[in-house]
Amino acid sequence: MEPLRGEQSTVGETTVVTRGCRLGTGSERPVLNADRRPRFAWATPTEHIAAVGAAATITADGGSRFGDVRAAATALFDRCETPIGGLPSVARPRLLGGFAFHDGDHDGEESPWEAFPGAAFFLPAVQVTERDGSRWLTTAAAGESAADRATDLLATWKDRLADEPAVTAKRRPGIAAREREPSQAGWREQVGRALESVEQGTLRKVVLAQALRVTLQSDLSVPDVLARLAETYPDCYRFMYSPEDSATFYGATPERLVSLRGRTVRTEALAGSTGRGDTPAEDEWLAAELLDSTKDIHEHEIVAEAVRDQLEPFASSVRIGDRTVRRLATVQHLRTSITAELSEDEHVLSLVEALHPTPAVGGLPPDAALRTIRETEAFDRGWYAAPIGWVDAAGNGTFAVGIRSAVASDREATLFAGAGIVADSDPDREWDEVQLKYRPMLDELE
Repeated sequence: MEPLRGEQSTVGETTVVTRGCRLGTGSERPVLNADRRPRFAWATPTEHIAAVGAAATITADGGSRFGDVRAAATALFDRCETPIGGLPSVARPRLLGGFAFHDGDHDGEESPWEAFPGAAFFLPAVQVTERDGSRWLTTAAAGESAADRATDLLATWKDRLADEPAVTAKRRPGIAAREREPSQAGWREQVGRALESVEQGTLRKVVLAQALRVTLQSDLSVPDVLARLAETYPDCYRFMYSPEDSATFYGATPERLVSLRGRTVRTEALAGSTGRGDTPAEDEWLAAELLDSTKDIHEHEIVAEAVRDQLEPFASSVRIGDRTVRRLATVQHLRTSITAELSEDEHVLSLVEALHPTPAVGGLPPDAALRTIRETEAFDRGWYAAPIGWVDAAGNGTFAVGIRSAVASDREATLFAGAGIVADSDPDREWDEVQLKYRPMLDELE
């Protein structure tokens, strides 16, 4: 099927045909190692998705990209034919992909994001999904003889997944060279200017990011990285997206942007950070200090307030949980769970549009913060800190915030991490915080 591009696109009369079957236990590695694009991986404590090849694609750019994708997705699913009797929810076809952080193109040097449009989603030709002990293979095809091709794909991949060989993860590629943007001196200047805006009342908060470009000593296997991240960060949202080009965006983010099931919305505020201790006693001391930190509590409350305000126009009720500490391998965060009940049916992409960017990755006021980010950062954020996830035919879905992430191609990778700048922020402390946030990706390369 031809790619669909935003509001100028039509699905036409082409029907997408899907087929599915249950699988035994096994690995998704044959899917992720397949020599096809696009490919996508998604893993949470309760669900794994691996997908490759596209029966249909949707792309969009600019400020209308959320609405354009939503409209094209609805039209596409209206033309999606499932087997007689349907498929269980775990096996139903989904659109997989994500969005860029900013509305428009980045002005500056060559970017590693050239293959990534403002929004890109695909309906997989091959999708393996595992949830609650149930593992399913779903295939899809469009156009002439779609039913036969979807059925043939199902048979081929069922056999391939049944005969999958054991996979041994390759060693980490090693780093030959590093280049930072900005330098520590440049960072101090950037934070200083942001603090002046906070003091003048132009900003309440702005999240400034850094980029770390590395040259690798050998080829990088992103599926191997994801397998290792599953051991170190099992409670995070682990993801991988490769468009038609060789570049791959991947990460292990602790931050869910939004999850929608029916009329129940789940999200969270995640802001305010400290390190991990070398001993359990030091770990507890750092957590207690974080819970008592005026600066971190202020930063956290700004985020929680904004998320609640963004949800209230859609909701009949919003519930704010208690502030707790979220512990990860190298860092601890303040976290508050937020649950809402919608007053009427909504599409998950409407909520994604309303919530992106949260003050945890952008700032407040939003327009001033985004303007500051564009004027300050010399690199292209691309899909960093932007929504990535999935949506189904019912308009349900889950999206994470693409932080603790990197974009890689061949033997080069660019890592991203940021810090929230509010009143009382110290540039050197924020620098140290960013270095901690690099560790999940950096540890898998060194």
